[in-house]
Amino acid sequence: MITTELVFVRHGEAHCNADGIVGGPATCTGLTNLGYTQIEKVADRLSAEHRVVPFTTLYAGPRLRLQQSGQILARALGLELFTEPGLDGPIHGEADGKPWHDVKTTANGGPHAHPDRPWAKGADTWNGFLQRAGAFLHDLVARHEGERVLFAAHGETVLAAHTLLLGLRPNPEAGFTVSHASITRWQHHLNRLSQRRWMLDRHNDTAHLAASATWPAP
Repeated sequence: MITTELVFVRHGEAHCNADGIVGGPATCTGLTNLGYTQIEKVADRLSAEHRVVPFTTLYAGPRLRLQQSGQILARALGLELFTEPGLDGPIHGEADGKPWHDVKTTANGGPHAHPDRPWAKGADTWNGFLQRAGAFLHDLVARHEGERVLFAAHGETVLAAHTLLLGLRPNPEAGFTVSHASITRWQHHLNRLSQRRWMLDRHNDTAHLAASATWPAP
């Protein structure tokens, strides 16, 4: 039996993504036209699910691209959107607004490459972000036990959930792809022996972005 379900939707394409810019809280300018279209498609898919097994709560982080993505989901599903600072992405410090190419060149790699070293002055470490985001998700899940929770999230938040629920150690040589407007779904199972186990039902599912995709209610 599935008790709790967590469904993460990465935000649609943002201007900072299209331009290769670090889109921190100071410089995020929201979704591109493609990004809006992507989230509208995922909203159509999740609306079909919602009619059968409703989501109980919808969360988004504070950055503009997450708020815009969350608002589209909220309208489509008829849910109130709750903003949670704990769902914000990494702190980029002086890298905020700079080209990722330059930031990665200076830091000799992206945030994951040296997980215990900030990638810019005033930035997080990758391990530090995972620890902070994982602790927040742990507490949030405890608050919503037995519910079906939807997130408009950063890709990094999806990675934090995987790190938490799989008990992973960061590995600079391996990772997960998290595409724009993708769906990642975690389910908490309770078996007949009263044993509980988190199961990754799907990761980086983008089937809804196909031009011909239709989503009848399951």
